[in-house]
Amino acid sequence: MKKVLLGIVAVLAVLVLGVLALAATRPTHYTIQRSATVAAAPATVHALVDDLHRFPEWSPWQKLDPAMKITYDGPPTGVGSTYHWVGNKDAGEGRMTITESMPGQSVAMKLEFIKPFASVATTTLAMAPEGEASKVTWMMEGDWDFMSKIMGLFMNMDTMIGKDFTEGLANLDRLAQATTAADASAAGAAADTTGTTAEPAGTAAN
Repeated sequence: MKKVLLGIVAVLAVLVLGVLALAATRPTHYTIQRSATVAAAPATVHALVDDLHRFPEWSPWQKLDPAMKITYDGPPTGVGSTYHWVGNKDAGEGRMTITESMPGQSVAMKLEFIKPFASVATTTLAMAPEGEASKVTWMMEGDWDFMSKIMGLFMNMDTMIGKDFTEGLANLDRLAQATTAADASAAGAAADTTGTTAEPAGTAAN
């Protein structure tokens, strides 16, 4: 029995060493990227992404905990704006901070995961004209620590996060279209109001 147990321990030790050795060969840097067409002008898309107060409206992770606590800090939009979330075990805790904002072109953010695992990444949403629409590319990049490399042997992070990016871009498309329609309706209403305003009465001739 003792020999059997020693044999099992030896096999497990070999397996663990094999996993550690394989993890050590994995790349240190990662990039995850997805693109989609959003039926709105780049300026409209940029305005939505640049305002972190609008993020819950198109975030693919909001559904993980609809009751998550969200706090904002810094300016209302643009560089320095922050979005801090605290949610359940699925949503975790983290913070996004806009670090660069180029109107009609891109928004870059520092993404800090606090719980359940601490890590830092950079995310960028870039938009470019595509006819009357926009091609929007969502990218996240960062460095794997050793524990992340081990986890990467058992789960495909590109597939998991890429799926979320695809869902988020579809949500952003719907929100951008609704925003464009609302802006057009408001502009039409304003034009109608201006057009029906009575002209001031002229001065009677002597």
